[in-house]
Amino acid sequence: MALVVLLRGVNVGGHRTFRPSTLAERLKHLDVVNIGAAGTFVIRRPVTRAKLRAEMARRLPFEAEIMICHGREIVRLTSQNHFADQALRPDIVRFVSILSKRPRSMPSTPISFPSSGRWLVKILAADNRFVFGVYRRQMKAIGHLGKFDRLFGVPVTTRNWNTITTIARVVGNGGL
Repeated sequence: MALVVLLRGVNVGGHRTFRPSTLAERLKHLDVVNIGAAGTFVIRRPVTRAKLRAEMARRLPFEAEIMICHGREIVRLTSQNHFADQALRPDIVRFVSILSKRPRSMPSTPISFPSSGRWLVKILAADNRFVFGVYRRQMKAIGHLGKFDRLFGVPVTTRNWNTITTIARVVGNGGL
């Protein structure tokens, strides 16, 4: 089964920039599919997590948090409807945050940020290392997403739900 690599904090705001397509080309021996510009890759050839992590770290032009999960985990996520009560609106973004590892304790959900007044970020549910939520398309929402590391006690990276469904399609189609 495919592995999914999610890099944390790359190509954001002009910091730690690189070309994911170039990295994917350099990793073609692993049959890599690059998904978007945020450092998301599907690895279709069998490789251990340790070897994959070491090779990714060696080929990146900077140090980065590298999160790896099985493709089947992403496919399973998309088979559930954690957003059932959330209307599709152009000003609301659905997201999944991936935790580097399962935290010792998970806060109760749902959680809204800020805790009073009009919410900017809502955590709807958590499933193992995956946290589902929505945020408003406002700059202040990004600051609240940045607090997730402290909230969960482990490094966290976030992807749009559209990216997650794309990963599931690539994994489900054998990477095609």
